Amino acid sequence: MQYRLLGSTGMKVSEIGFGAWAIGAGWGKVDDGESFASLVKALESGVNFFDTADVYGMGKSEKLVARLRKETKADFFVATKAGRKLNPHTAEAYTPAAIRAFVQESLRNLETDSLDLLQLHCPPTQVYYQPELFAGLDDMKKEGLLKHYGVSVEKVEEAMKAIEYPGVESVQIIFNMFRLRPAERFFAQAKARKVGIIARVPLASGMLTGKLRSDSHFEKDDHRLFNRHGESFDMGETFSGVPYETGLAAVEELKKLLPLGMTLPAFALKWILMHDAVSCAIPGAKRSDQVQSNCSASDLPSLGDDTMAAVRDVYDSFIKAHVHQRW
Repeated sequence: MQYRLLGSTGMKVSEIGFGAWAIGAGWGKVDDGESFASLVKALESGVNFFDTADVYGMGKSEKLVARLRKETKADFFVATKAGRKLNPHTAEAYTPAAIRAFVQESLRNLETDSLDLLQLHCPPTQVYYQPELFAGLDDMKKEGLLKHYGVSVEKVEEAMKAIEYPGVESVQIIFNMFRLRPAERFFAQAKARKVGIIARVPLASGMLTGKLRSDSHFEKDDHRLFNRHGESFDMGETFSGVPYETGLAAVEELKKLLPLGMTLPAFALKWILMHDAVSCAIPGAKRSDQVQSNCSASDLPSLGDDTMAAVRDVYDSFIKAHVHQRW
């Protein structure tokens, strides 16, 4: 496992982190024992960055990560997110007092006195025009409730607005072979401001594993079934916003580009890591073998320019029209 600095935080994080949404809720059946084994496997594989949120199983994911720290006595970084519990989920509801209450709850769930990294959890765009909220985050940092804070965003424009606030040290954004626009418009600005980039949804909700088919079955509580058209939250969270059959067709073309001996998930993750503005990619995993596959990407050889260009060609031909101007 290789490590990179997360912006100006001073945190040296594993290139492959652990995205803990799937072990909380929203991805079909999950076994807590298997989930915990996956967390342990991640530690053994060199992962030192775990990303969770208060709404992943309504605290379940955070508590599993807390158990990991308690039982292994390992030293690692935990990023969590707050805001999605607001009901209604509106910009007006994002007040310093509301976020402070969520922070206190996450502190209890994670059994800690200070959060390593708090991220606003994909708030409405208007939130980025509320400086009083970011001033409130500055206050919580001064009080020691959190060491660093950042944002998780849906859109490139939100990311660009967020980093105008000097306290924002990280941006979590969807970036993968199906989402190239962040590299075009945002990465250079983030690097210039020393803002860390966390690549989320790196495998496009499993589409970039190459294991999905036209007849793949998804359980009723799996967002890949119930949110394909944005019925429950932003459509871009599910398969990166790409129509299912279109994504399958693009994956078949990507398989033709695989370097010898490389799996498609590892290829997709290594492609992300070829962008030096990225600090960390956070694929999810419900099983230890998935963790092992994901982590192998860090130590793979660099991809050649021809391969990178070929991935871009697949994007331009199959994906761009569906996503490029939306997010």
